[in-house]
Amino acid sequence: MSLKNLNASSKIHKQLLNKLRDKRIYKIYNKFENNLNLNNDFTVAVSGGPDSLALAFFSKIYSIKKSLKIKYFLVDHKLRNNSSVEALFVKNLLKDFSIDLDILKWNGKKPKNNIQSLARKKRYNLLINQSKKFKINHILFGHHEDDVHENFLIRLLRGSGLKGIVSLDKTTLINNANILRPLINVEKKDLIYISKKVFNKYVEDPSNQDEIFTRVRVRNLIKNLESEGLDKSKFKLSISNLKSVDQSIQFFCEKNLKENSIISQNKVVLKEEFFNFPQEVLFRSFSKILQLVGKKYFPPRGKKINNILENLQSKITFKSTLGNCVIKKIKKTVIVYKER
Repeated sequence: MSLKNLNASSKIHKQLLNKLRDKRIYKIYNKFENNLNLNNDFTVAVSGGPDSLALAFFSKIYSIKKSLKIKYFLVDHKLRNNSSVEALFVKNLLKDFSIDLDILKWNGKKPKNNIQSLARKKRYNLLINQSKKFKINHILFGHHEDDVHENFLIRLLRGSGLKGIVSLDKTTLINNANILRPLINVEKKDLIYISKKVFNKYVEDPSNQDEIFTRVRVRNLIKNLESEGLDKSKFKLSISNLKSVDQSIQFFCEKNLKENSIISQNKVVLKEEFFNFPQEVLFRSFSKILQLVGKKYFPPRGKKINNILENLQSKITFKSTLGNCVIKKIKKTVIVYKER
């Protein structure tokens, strides 16, 4: 990208361009732009950390170049006493760069267990629903290369399947919304550098140092593994190889859905041949059916899905519920419909 391509007519635009003259920032921006490659309006998820602030900065420049409209949202989970103060701090910080940030609040009773996972799901729900109000189907998140490695080990510790282990990718479709991660191959240290250079500060989340959370313990584990020789290049190579296998499995999953299921409104009929594929293909195909019929952002837990599949394959007649769905088998036909 040439800096001349940007309209520098306003004071804010000139301020942004001056920040982009830093060679390190400029190089990372080009990587961001090539990854994004989008000509539609989009939403940006902001938290106040260095990754999301770098994302806000780059997306602002991208919107100027492409003449796109962008909505910036921050979800205040209200899980910490000063979260609302931090949200206002971030709003004012971005205002200096002509970035208008809207704050979405998670009101109501908060969970005592599995906090980070439930908070993440709530954040996705709020962002997707708010984006749809503006008829926007693309949402940018600030996930970076370090997140990919952490996600890989967290899913491995949970006994996730192949798809779960490599699930943090450049694009993901959730409830017909395109989740985009244009910083996915950028290291966190680079995003910290950008935030310090552009904004001079960023929000430090104290939970990032609290080893009560699995992600923090895994982050510290990765540092120890690096000292044993498992560096980032080896992580990247292993994940790349696994993604290649994952794509092959996904091909047969789509083939199974296309050829062996009859999809209608709020109901899917599965042919006998649907269950003739290898376990991983069958598992994914059936998970997709449950998401589709149950209208859920995420599928049910893998163990519950496997239990249903075992019963469907071993019993002549069977009926159960899972993920807002009723699963019913009569002889050799399986019907999945929405639970009332």
